Amino acid sequence: MATVSFQEKIKGVGGHASYEAKARILREQLEAKIPASLRLPPAILEDPPLNVTHIPETCGLLTPKELAITELDATAVCQKIAVGELTAVDAVTAFGKRAAIAHQLTACLIDFFLDEGIKQAQQLDEYFQKEGKVIGPLHGLPISIKGMLPVKGTVGSAGFLMNTETATEDCDMTRILRSLGAVFYVKTNQPQTLMHLESRSTYGRVLNPYNTDLTAGGSSGGESALVAMKGSCIGVGTDGGGSIRAPSAHCGIYGFRPSCRTTPLHGVLWYQPGQDGFFSSVGPMCRSARDMRLFLEAVLGANPALLDPDVLPVPLKVPDLTKRKLRVGIMMHDGVVMPHPPIIRALKWAKAKLEASSEVEVVDYTPYDHDRGYSIVRELYYEDGGATVRRILKESGEEILPLTEWVISPPHVRDHDASEVWKLRDERDKYRREYSDHWWSQNVDVVLCPPFPGTASRHDTAKYWGYTAIWNLLDYPGTAFPSGFVADPAIDIYQEPPSPMSAADEYNLSLYDATKFKGAPASLQIVGRIYNDGLVLAAQEVVERILKS
Repeated sequence: MATVSFQEKIKGVGGHASYEAKARILREQLEAKIPASLRLPPAILEDPPLNVTHIPETCGLLTPKELAITELDATAVCQKIAVGELTAVDAVTAFGKRAAIAHQLTACLIDFFLDEGIKQAQQLDEYFQKEGKVIGPLHGLPISIKGMLPVKGTVGSAGFLMNTETATEDCDMTRILRSLGAVFYVKTNQPQTLMHLESRSTYGRVLNPYNTDLTAGGSSGGESALVAMKGSCIGVGTDGGGSIRAPSAHCGIYGFRPSCRTTPLHGVLWYQPGQDGFFSSVGPMCRSARDMRLFLEAVLGANPALLDPDVLPVPLKVPDLTKRKLRVGIMMHDGVVMPHPPIIRALKWAKAKLEASSEVEVVDYTPYDHDRGYSIVRELYYEDGGATVRRILKESGEEILPLTEWVISPPHVRDHDASEVWKLRDERDKYRREYSDHWWSQNVDVVLCPPFPGTASRHDTAKYWGYTAIWNLLDYPGTAFPSGFVADPAIDIYQEPPSPMSAADEYNLSLYDATKFKGAPASLQIVGRIYNDGLVLAAQEVVERILKS
C-alpha cells in the first residue's frame, strides 16, 4: 500500500469550484493568524514522524518557562494564579504559542485569537493586582472551545462550510465560563455533520498526535488532539454519541460526558433545531481527573438553570467513597463487537488490579441487548432520513465524506412521518426502562468498560459507536481516561483467529493490524446511572488510584 504524504493526510474536505473558493479563504484566514515566529520549519512539516507529541518541546519555539507552564494541568494553573505565582497573561501566552505549533502538526484549530486572549488575561491580572483576589474559580485559566460553541467575535461552525460564521455573542456555556474567569484563545476543529468519530472539516483532518496515521476521534477531535499536544490544559467538547469520550480515549486524555440538560446548550450551533429524539451534553476534556471535577463544580456552581431554561437544576453531589465499598461491574465487551487486543489487555489488567483491592467489589457485568439499543439511537440521529445533511451539502457544493454517507444511510437511517417518530420515541423509552431494570438487577454502582472497540481508529473507518452511543441513549454519564498502556505490536496480537459475533464485529476484526496501531493510547470508560455524575467522578478517582498503585 502506497505511503500517504503528511500534506495529503491532513487535507481538508473538498468540493465544487464555488465551495473550494470559499474554503480557501477560510483556510488562508486561519493560516494568517499563526504568527511567523511560531511557524515550524518546512523540513519538519514535509515529513514529520508518526508521533509528533515531542515536537513542541524540541522545535525551539517555546522558552523553558513556557514549556514548564504547558506541563501544568488546569487545577495547577488555577492554584498558581490564585496565589500570585503565575499570571493569566503568561498562562495564555504559553498555551497559545503551543497551540499554534500543535495545529501545524494535527489540524486541530479553526480559529486562533491569542491577542484577544492576552487582552482578556491582562484585565484579569490587573484585577488581581488591585483587589488581591480572583474573580472566580477559573480566574485566568486558558480554555479551548470546540467549534460549535460560539465565542463572541470568533469563527464557529455547525459542521459544514455553509454554516461557518463569526459569532456575534457567546453561547450560554462560554458566557458562564467567561464570568468564572476563563480566558479564550482558540476554537477547535470538528467533522462534517458533527456526527463522526473522526474530525475532518473544511479546515483539515485532525490527526492523532501519538500516531498521525490514526484519527484523534470526533466529533471533539480538535480538542483531544490539542489537549494531548499540551496546547491546552482543558477544553470544552460536546457528546451526543461519544464525541467527548471517544476522542479523549483516542488521545489518552480525560473526558467527561455529563447527564443531559445539566450543562447549558443554549446558543450552540446545530443544523437540526428542534430535533429532540436525543440530546447532547457539554463537558470537559482535560489532562487530569481533578480537572474534570474543577470544571463541573465551577459550571454547575454557577447555577446554569437560571440562564438556560432547558437546564435542570441538578446539583453535583460527589459522594465520599471511603465510607462504603464501591461495587464495579466489568463489561469486557457489549455482545456485539469484541474490542481489539490492546483494549482487552488494558481491561483484563484493570480487572485484576481491582479484584486485588479491598476498596472495591468487582463483578462481571452482563450487557443488555446493546445491538437493539444501538439501532434505536442510530435511527434517532436522523429522523428525516439524512435529507437535511444532503440538502446542505448540495447547496454549498461540499463533497460528502465516506463517514457522512455511512451515518445517514440505511439500514439504521430512514425518513419518518409524525406517527413513526412517536413510535420510535416509544421504542426508545421502553428500552430505557428495560435497561434501568436490568442495571438494578446487576447490583452495580458503576460499569468499567471499553470506550471504543479499539484504540484510535485508522482514518475513515470509525463505523461502530456502540460503546459510547448506548450510554447516550440511556443518558448515563460517563468518563474516558487513560489506562497508561499503549498499543504494542509485539504483544497485542490474536493468539488464534476469533469468531465474529456480528457483521459489525467482522468489520472491526478486518481493521486490525497490530503494526498499524503502534503507540496508540489504550483507554477505559466508567459509566453510571443518569444524574449520578458525582458518583462517576468519585468512582473514577478510586479506580484510577487503585490502577496506579
